[in-house]
Amino acid sequence: MAVPFRLSAFAVVALAAAACSVARGDDLEARAAKGVEQAHAEIWRRFVDPHNTVLDYTDLDGKYLRPSPQDCREMKPSALSWGVPVEDGPMFNGLYLDGAINRWKRTRDPADLAKARRLVDGLLFLASLGKTPGFIARGVADDGVTTYPMGSNDQTTPWLYGIWRYLQEDVPQSDEERQRLTKRFCEIIDVLEKCDWRMPCDGGPSTYRGNFNTPGWEGAPRRLFVLKAMHGLTGEARWDELYRAALVERVGESQRTRLEICRTGLVFDPGQGPRHSWTGSVGVTALRALWELETNDAWKAAYAEGLRHSAELSAKSLPLIEKFDVDGKEHFEQNWRIMNEAWKPQHSEAEAVAVAVAGLRVQGRASPRLHLEKDYMREPVFAAWVVTLCPDEAYVRTERAAILRVLAHYRYDRLHLSQFFPAESAWFRLPPK
Repeated sequence: MAVPFRLSAFAVVALAAAACSVARGDDLEARAAKGVEQAHAEIWRRFVDPHNTVLDYTDLDGKYLRPSPQDCREMKPSALSWGVPVEDGPMFNGLYLDGAINRWKRTRDPADLAKARRLVDGLLFLASLGKTPGFIARGVADDGVTTYPMGSNDQTTPWLYGIWRYLQEDVPQSDEERQRLTKRFCEIIDVLEKCDWRMPCDGGPSTYRGNFNTPGWEGAPRRLFVLKAMHGLTGEARWDELYRAALVERVGESQRTRLEICRTGLVFDPGQGPRHSWTGSVGVTALRALWELETNDAWKAAYAEGLRHSAELSAKSLPLIEKFDVDGKEHFEQNWRIMNEAWKPQHSEAEAVAVAVAGLRVQGRASPRLHLEKDYMREPVFAAWVVTLCPDEAYVRTERAAILRVLAHYRYDRLHLSQFFPAESAWFRLPPK
């Protein structure tokens, strides 16, 4: 006679705990998926303006105060437009294309492809403004023409990355569209090369703002990316020669090669606060592109190592969600013109930066919710994306639950900043369990 199989009390408890753990995991996955869809809906409900550019912030109904031509001409609150809703169009459009294209690759929905094309159209619009070749405008006044005069490395690099990503992926394109985008990409690079890799301004207090020559993390992957991308798009040998020379050139006080800098990966600039994965992500996207394009095994391994180090550094920001109250009622000040309290005439890049920083302090004092969203929403969401840009899927899986918790944490319809858009990018890059 068979003896009935009986589980010990300990085994029963262990199995029950395991079942609950699986259920909690499934619930977290579902909540993250729901959060990502809400994030997508909110971006396209409130934050993509009539020029197809992503705004920095709006109120919860999608209203915002767009600068006037006079604001731009008088450089108020600053020539850099920091703190204004149209401050980061090229940066956000270019970076968001990563998520938008990966969404379309997953859904194959024509509506998702149309949104990706709108982001590309926004990039082209911003590059059409101003009178200076190579100038990438941050945004535009309410006349649809006038801009603030100063761009930056952090605006130009994502502009280039977004166009490159769109061309690189298997996105349906006509020959005319592909030729037009390639031509525009190459025109910008040709100007930058003639300007010794500096970003032109369109008048204002400085001729240039930012460059690809900067030694260290800010410059190395960006300079290498544009050279490698140009070789891929044009097939011209000279771009490959420039890339190989730049790769081994020793730069800065440390006299490290750009390849060594890329191997080190993301480094936070101590002058920008404790953690800033959001600006660091610009270099990480360039490094990811280099890893994808590189065929030399040793160089590709160096890029992979840099991406792993970048992911490990940014992963430390994921727990910051615990400091963000999704139901917080702190005031968010929409009227950016309060920053004019700190305004002064600006006759140099340094003066423009000083005025911009002083204005941000005024804005921060008046808008306590602003910094809560910057520090405890923007940072962990961008960090989640940086982790998923790492090609080491085994490592990314170790952070998978933490990333899902980030994506599931926020009520996206209650956020004023748009900088939760990388939630989509992180979700569509996240490897399966």
